[in-house]
Amino acid sequence: MNRIWAGLLLCDPLSQSCPIRGGIMPKSRDSRQVVQVFEEIGQCRSEGREGQTIVSDLDGTLLRGRSSFPYFMLIAFEVGGYLRSVLLLLTAPIIWILYNFVSEAAGIKLMIFVSFAGLKASKIQLASRAVLPRFYADDVHPETWRVLSSFGKRYILSANPRIMIEVFAKEYLGADEVIGTEIEVSKGGRATGFVKHPGVLVGDQKAKALKRTFGDQVPDVGTGDRESDYEFISMCKEGYIVPEGKTDAVPKESLPRPMIFHDGRFARRPTPLVALVILAYMPFGFALAVIRMACGILLPISWAITVMRLLGVTIKVKGTPPSRACSKDGKLGVLFVCSHRTLLDPVMLSFALGRRVTAVTYSISRLCEAISPIRTVPLSRNREKDADMIKKLLAVGDLAVCPEGTTCREPFLLRFSALFAELTDDIVPVAMSNKMTMFHGTTATGWKGMDPFYFFMDIKPTYEVNFLEQLPRQLTCAGGKSSHEVANYIQRLLAGTLGFECTLFTRKDKYKVLAGNDGSVAPKKSLFDKVAGC
Repeated sequence: MNRIWAGLLLCDPLSQSCPIRGGIMPKSRDSRQVVQVFEEIGQCRSEGREGQTIVSDLDGTLLRGRSSFPYFMLIAFEVGGYLRSVLLLLTAPIIWILYNFVSEAAGIKLMIFVSFAGLKASKIQLASRAVLPRFYADDVHPETWRVLSSFGKRYILSANPRIMIEVFAKEYLGADEVIGTEIEVSKGGRATGFVKHPGVLVGDQKAKALKRTFGDQVPDVGTGDRESDYEFISMCKEGYIVPEGKTDAVPKESLPRPMIFHDGRFARRPTPLVALVILAYMPFGFALAVIRMACGILLPISWAITVMRLLGVTIKVKGTPPSRACSKDGKLGVLFVCSHRTLLDPVMLSFALGRRVTAVTYSISRLCEAISPIRTVPLSRNREKDADMIKKLLAVGDLAVCPEGTTCREPFLLRFSALFAELTDDIVPVAMSNKMTMFHGTTATGWKGMDPFYFFMDIKPTYEVNFLEQLPRQLTCAGGKSSHEVANYIQRLLAGTLGFECTLFTRKDKYKVLAGNDGSVAPKKSLFDKVAGC
């Protein structure tokens, strides 16, 4: 049987027993050190555990990565901004020295202070809900998850701040309780950068926290990955260690809750090296984004496509883009029904068509509206008013609409609004997809005005525009179908083309998960009203 020497445990020689399975009691009062053997996590059985309790560490145990630096970097960048994330990166060598040569607690305290000091606790909590779960979910250890998922009661015990890990642990791992380091918050609701008594949960503080939680009860299984975990593992009936080594992460589909919505600008886990590359690149990337955007705004479309290709922007076109005169009943306008990946979907559609197409929108910022290379018309979410406006727009030209009402980064399509199907039978479905290597060009919790900048800051942003066949008459409302049937059919058609999954989730569901609200915005005066003759 494969075993690991777990190290030196402090046991009281006057105690009646040592709670760890296989524990060896010292032979004299002067000897307080006991060598204990823990089995590897692969030796832990998962059958018949439904009525038992497990206590598990997080970093290096439930997660493959042993360092929590990437998650603090995410908080520092998303909540604190660019300068704070640079400060955290500059402090990383000091944190590493403190953690490895002074004490784990000292390194974690400094990381908490640099990342959290002065930030609103509510925003830290929001980022922990919207941003961190996606990165945690990408790194779940397969053996530890096999064991943890078999237990009826699951407790997570971590040195990380509880505010960072609680949402992921409870909603995506099914934890019953999360025990973590508590941060200090001022009366004004801002994190001070310090931690509450008894401090960072490392070593004996983990054991004391476990004792406070369970009292005289003894958990059935404890799992950890480092020497500072041995003491709390020793309080459980069975103890297991997760060895270091490369292994594939658990597929996100295997977790109790699917990862459909997430937020944040980073497309990659910001390890120290990745964070160094991204933060060093960002000033140059911003200048590159401005140049790329200026080309799309100022140049004719045929020139803009060529120049942007030279600047690293790839636009792939599949299918046959319809001509201006493809309307069946003599009307000028064709309705392009697009899947929604970023706010640039209608812009990329225009580039693929070789002509500028008007787009109806809901919640783009005033900055994006001002610099848009195509005409954008805001929706009011008043059904009758929006229907009348869309009809008038179709009477004068082509129109692009994204019936999902908001973007989704994962391979899912949200529920389609059926309004568009009631207004025209000249419908062309368009499957939109994009690929990002460094940044995400969408946000639910940040400032949407930066969305196009982050998209074009990416080193090699790629868009694919796939034109499908125009919907035949028998599949439209003119052919006897209801508007909901048409909308659902197009959703399934686009999902099948993209290899995505259809859902019934809506814009409100997304914003409830990520931002804690329904995603409503204050109505703005329509630019349509300012156009003469409309």
